[in-house]
Amino acid sequence: MSATAPPRLLPGDPAPWFHAAQSGNPRFAFASIAGRYVVLAFPGAGEQEAAYQALLAARRAGLLDDGRATAMLLSPAAGFAEALPDAIPGLRTMLDPGREVAAAYGAADRPLAFLLDPLLRVIACGPLAELPALLARLAHLPPPALHAGQETPAPVLLLPRVLEPDFCRHLIALYEAQGGEESGFMVAVGARTVGRLDRNHKVRRDLLIEDAQVQAQLRARIQRRLVPEIQKAFQFRATRIERYIVACYDAAEGGHFRAHRDNTTAGTAHRRFAVTINLNDGFEGGELWFPEFGPRRYRPPMGGACVFSCSLLHEATPVTQGTRYATLPFLYDDAAAALREANRHSLVPGLIRTEA
Repeated sequence: MSATAPPRLLPGDPAPWFHAAQSGNPRFAFASIAGRYVVLAFPGAGEQEAAYQALLAARRAGLLDDGRATAMLLSPAAGFAEALPDAIPGLRTMLDPGREVAAAYGAADRPLAFLLDPLLRVIACGPLAELPALLARLAHLPPPALHAGQETPAPVLLLPRVLEPDFCRHLIALYEAQGGEESGFMVAVGARTVGRLDRNHKVRRDLLIEDAQVQAQLRARIQRRLVPEIQKAFQFRATRIERYIVACYDAAEGGHFRAHRDNTTAGTAHRRFAVTINLNDGFEGGELWFPEFGPRRYRPPMGGACVFSCSLLHEATPVTQGTRYATLPFLYDDAAAALREANRHSLVPGLIRTEA
């Protein structure tokens, strides 16, 4: 190994995150597949077909189903995805031009295969010739939620009694009086942060709270009741709030927000903690869950909050009956505010409005 080569990844090491081109998705986010076992294959020249067939065989055997486990095969060859297409669920082929991803895994000059846990940490790795043996191990691993030997609840803070029922009803009344606009999400396009709409990924309508008095009332409750508990639980002192909104997930239009992280672009990198405060009960579905940490669902009561790091993969499950209302601020501190200002130039105006 040369002096400049990356160190070999060992069991327990976090796997490097990356984006790669996949059929139909020019920037597939590797970090979005956490929450299941993952097999990565980096074949060399002349080994792509054999690796692909080994992965297909594992899929036919029920080892790769996107629920318990999934696999990615990365190749630098243009046209590879057409020759050896995705087999979803369970197997995706990715283009790695220049072998940048392979280099991050120490596989640029040596074909390797990796088995990762649901947190995207290495369980085992070895030469590509050991790919069938790594795949065979999947049959003997515990369910993903028990990969650590027991349940591992997500590191979240669940706190009731942040907003009073009357104030919750007041925020809902604002929404019902004014209505909401369809809400998108942020993606990185090169060095820019751009808002996108994709109803397969997210269906939600938001009302921007523009009344300064209502903003102040909401901010005061967060400062008084939530900030001290965040400091106690996470040793973080929040001093800034991004956005004052009332969000609406309506079963009538399949309201949901698929698994995502909240700080993965330059324009959102300042976000430290996400807050979900439910404003009502009486709906079904609409729970939060954190795929990296198992299937447990989290649902704050009316006026209660769920607080978690913006780096965690999380999903708002579909509302199946009724309407869920929530207010969803992001919290950060003065140091993150400087980062936000430095990255403000990356934001493309338009679809998404962000509020200080």
